[in-house]
Amino acid sequence: MVGTWIVCKLLKYEEFARIPMKYRIRNAASCTSCQNSWMDQGAFLRGIQLFNEAEFFEAHEVLEDVWRAAPATEKRFLQGLIQIAVAFHHHSTGNLVGARSLLVRGTRNLVGSPDDFGGIDISKLRRVLPAWHDAFADGGSEPPLPRMEPRGEQLPSADV
Repeated sequence: MVGTWIVCKLLKYEEFARIPMKYRIRNAASCTSCQNSWMDQGAFLRGIQLFNEAEFFEAHEVLEDVWRAAPATEKRFLQGLIQIAVAFHHHSTGNLVGARSLLVRGTRNLVGSPDDFGGIDISKLRRVLPAWHDAFADGGSEPPLPRMEPRGEQLPSADV
């Protein structure tokens, strides 16, 4: 579909915004200099990889850089992922109050995102977060750490 550098240069923002998110991110690796500020695919994938490796602080740093340059249509989704990463960083340092607060805010920012936003199975991520909210609230047993899994197909490598 859409994604070549030449097509990227020709698209007006309104046309760009109508392209499904999963295509914009996956095909945008060569479009980081486009005027319409397509998301940096390599950095996005690196942030997801760091999250899945439980490197939550580093994941938040990388995803924050992606968020800064992202178009407005992607900012809320990215902010949610960043807040969830920071929630788990707070958890790793024993700050359960901060973890709980950021988990609630991050989860709220994912509401309304398509189930496969950014090629990530957001519905699966949303399903595992309530158990973590409970664990943060009462200090109870912790479920396995959440992962940002691809939806339908394998995410490309972060080395794209």
